[in-house]
Amino acid sequence: MSGFTFRPAVRENVGLLIGLAGGTGSGKTYTAMRLASGMSGGKPFAVIDTEAGRAKHYADQFRFDHGDLRPLFRPDAYAEAIMAADKAGYPVIVVDSMSHVWAGDGGVLDWQEDELDRMAGDDWKKREAVKMAAWIKPKTSHKHMVAKLLQVRAHLILCFRAEPKIEMVKDDRGKMQIVAKQSLTGLDGWIPVSEKNLPFELTASFLLMADRPGIPRPIKLQEQHRALFPLDKPITEESGKLVAEWASGGVKKPAPTSLVQPPATNAATAPESLGIAYISEDQASKIKEGLEFVGFPLEKFCQKSEIASLAYLAADRFGGAMAWIKTLADKGAA
Repeated sequence: MSGFTFRPAVRENVGLLIGLAGGTGSGKTYTAMRLASGMSGGKPFAVIDTEAGRAKHYADQFRFDHGDLRPLFRPDAYAEAIMAADKAGYPVIVVDSMSHVWAGDGGVLDWQEDELDRMAGDDWKKREAVKMAAWIKPKTSHKHMVAKLLQVRAHLILCFRAEPKIEMVKDDRGKMQIVAKQSLTGLDGWIPVSEKNLPFELTASFLLMADRPGIPRPIKLQEQHRALFPLDKPITEESGKLVAEWASGGVKKPAPTSLVQPPATNAATAPESLGIAYISEDQASKIKEGLEFVGFPLEKFCQKSEIASLAYLAADRFGGAMAWIKTLADKGAA
């Protein structure tokens, strides 16, 4: 007899994982503080600081408790700090920065290098042979950390450093050109410094830029959250309040609007309050053709992209989608 019990689904006490990525001067920390302040409902929130105490610069502006996380930036150290904050009952936990667990002192990249040294020393031929094996311990530890993050009761706001990346691609004439690297986890060449799969676990994620600090450019923003994050002004406490209310089940589903009908014209724009441009029919056709070519189901692609249908893929994610499909094609041809 099955031990499973099914009940009508009710949205309540949904844990949120929100990612904020950006370069220097983009307003990541300040934006995280504003968002956490709104989400916490007036209660103090926790900040896990890997940036040598920089979060304390905002101690006079926000009500939070501060904890230093120092090297080595191992995944289990992050997990321990986050679980301790969750056990203490903080409603929101800010981690600034989540990039150190990957690329910081003693992070996953350093750990893999340490494993190579242990396995092969200075024998470069042997190092090449055991390169994949050297990833086992650090990546397994990182996976365990992510699994624990997904069980946290508090809302998590994860700050990531982002770096501009470029790649060489062939143009329509077959000539190589340098372009901004496209990715489903980044935007316009700006890629979060993190393990490649972590961004897919986030409820929502945004890119912040130094020329418009705090103003979100959505990397991942699901339909039900779009009205909660205006894209034409900085993220504020109000967005934090609204998204926390949504997570608790307090925000009712809005009445059907024109957004219910997928856009049919080229780069159609959603209602002004949302300010989102979707891919055109021609772009949708190219994605469908690419998916068919590599044998990847459209339905699975939509699930991976967190969209109800292909018509709701944001226009600025088209390049990343095509680059991802090309990667699948290249792997298949290898």
